Amino acid sequence: MTVTALVSGGKDSVFSAYLADTQGMSVDELVVLKPADPDSMMFHTPNLTMVALQAQAWGKATRTIEVGGTTEADESAAVQKALSGATGPVVTGAIASAYQWSRLQSITFDLGRPLFAPLWGKDPGRIVREEIGAGLEIRLVHLAAEPLTPDLLGRGLDLEMLREIERRSRSVRPVHVAGEGGEYETLVTDVPDWSHRLVLDRVESEHRGSVSRLIVREAHLEPKTATNRSA
Repeated sequence: MTVTALVSGGKDSVFSAYLADTQGMSVDELVVLKPADPDSMMFHTPNLTMVALQAQAWGKATRTIEVGGTTEADESAAVQKALSGATGPVVTGAIASAYQWSRLQSITFDLGRPLFAPLWGKDPGRIVREEIGAGLEIRLVHLAAEPLTPDLLGRGLDLEMLREIERRSRSVRPVHVAGEGGEYETLVTDVPDWSHRLVLDRVESEHRGSVSRLIVREAHLEPKTATNRSA
């Protein structure tokens, strides 16, 4: 049996895989869906190459599946291909996107694979607090909402930052505070179970209209010691 986690490198998919592990599901592989459309509604797109380093730090296998086109049929075919050939549970970080959920549920049902979505339907603020409380180190790498100004790009998502996002959501314009609507996307640089921490050596900022993105050009893994492990 193979337990497959659909992972983008962001907080929700990584945290869901972490929860699967802690609940005895033992994730075997991290699968990355690499879309042809950089603005895909179905898939996370920033810094997908970092998942290979995350998998190495986690001691897990990884696979990348290219999405051959930009239509719904193309995206569904890629997911079907990624999940075929195994029978174990599929782990997803979906929170509230009915668009993602219905398609994943249909595909996994057809393949006879259980779908494990530990974050589905939970309060977004609670989810982010649990991710931070579990010891994930998270960076903001994509901003696409009016309240989230470019000065936040690259910053760590800790409790102080979460409270700031919540404050801006109340006072400027409402956003999904877990970023489920694409308001922001993240990159996880450490998880308690990892043997190494992801270090970003060279990054570039890109600004296009109201969208700001941090592109990781070079990174490496740094061994964790007793003094630099996540709390």
